[in-house]
Amino acid sequence: MLVNWHDPDHIYLFCGKTDLLKGIDDLAIVVTENYGLELYNNSLFLFFLGGRNHHFKGLFWDGEGFVMLYKRFENGHLSWPRNNNEAKELSSQQLDWLLHGLNPFPTRKIMAAHPGTF
Repeated sequence: MLVNWHDPDHIYLFCGKTDLLKGIDDLAIVVTENYGLELYNNSLFLFFLGGRNHHFKGLFWDGEGFVMLYKRFENGHLSWPRNNNEAKELSSQQLDWLLHGLNPFPTRKIMAAHPGTF
């Protein structure tokens, strides 16, 4: 089965590292017990794996059962937030940025205006 990344109503990104060996049941426990999120509401859950920044797992309920997705980039890497105890909801645009190796949560720096610079 092929999952369209943009079909889910919600896309959640788990920012900390997840054990590469975790399967569907273990990832479902992380979602429900650690974050209190609903598994069956057309949501895609993304988990960063290891420290090499080039692969992740996804968990998705398709209405009949869970689908586990595994994505590995052969060239390039992901820019994944690293706050271990955080889950963030992504928009479709942010998901596109992530899948293209860009930071889905870019930081904006605002320069202070100095008198006489205008």
